[in-house]
Amino acid sequence: MSRIGKKPITLTKGVTATVTPANEIVVKGPKGELRQNIDRDITIQIEGDVINVTRPTDQIRHRALHGLYRSLIANMVVGVTEGFKRELELVGVGYRAAVTGQQIDLALGFSHNIIFDLPKEIKASATAEKGQNPRIILESNDKQLLGAVAAKLRSLRKPEPYKGKGVRYSDEIVRRKAGKSAGK
Repeated sequence: MSRIGKKPITLTKGVTATVTPANEIVVKGPKGELRQNIDRDITIQIEGDVINVTRPTDQIRHRALHGLYRSLIANMVVGVTEGFKRELELVGVGYRAAVTGQQIDLALGFSHNIIFDLPKEIKASATAEKGQNPRIILESNDKQLLGAVAAKLRSLRKPEPYKGKGVRYSDEIVRRKAGKSAGK
C-alpha cells in the first residue's frame, strides 16, 4: 500500500474542502480557492477536519494515483493557508528583471528584452541589490502552476556549465566544467 496515500490530510483552521458530484475537490481557505479533478476510481472521504484518500484495488495504476492525489490535495491545503514561494536568480553581466503588473521584462543578453506575461494567480517581484545577482520572487497558492511558470522562466536562459551564466533557482547548484585546457 502507498505510504504517502495512507496518510490522512488534516485541514487547518479556516480551510474547507468539498467533493463535487463530478469528482472534483474544492479547497477554500484564506488565500483563495483551488480545484482539482480526481480520477473516478479514487475515492475521497471528508470526515470533520480530516481527508482520507482510498483506492479500490492494488493495481499499479491505482497505487500510482493513490499517492499522487493525496500529495496534490495536501499541496492544495498548504497553498490556501500559507502559499508557496519560488526564487529565481539571474547570473550574468547585464542580466536584469523588472516587474510591471503581470509582466516581467527580462534582459538576458539577447538583442531584445523578453516580455513574459504571468498568469493572474501569480504575484511577482524583482529585487536588485548592489553586489548581489538580480532576483525574481514568484508567489502563488497553486504549487503546480508556480513550478510550471518558474521552469518556463528558467528555460529562457538555462544556466550553462562553463561560466554559470543564466537563470537559475536560488537553491540550485550548477556543476561547473573546466574550459579548454591551455596548449601543451
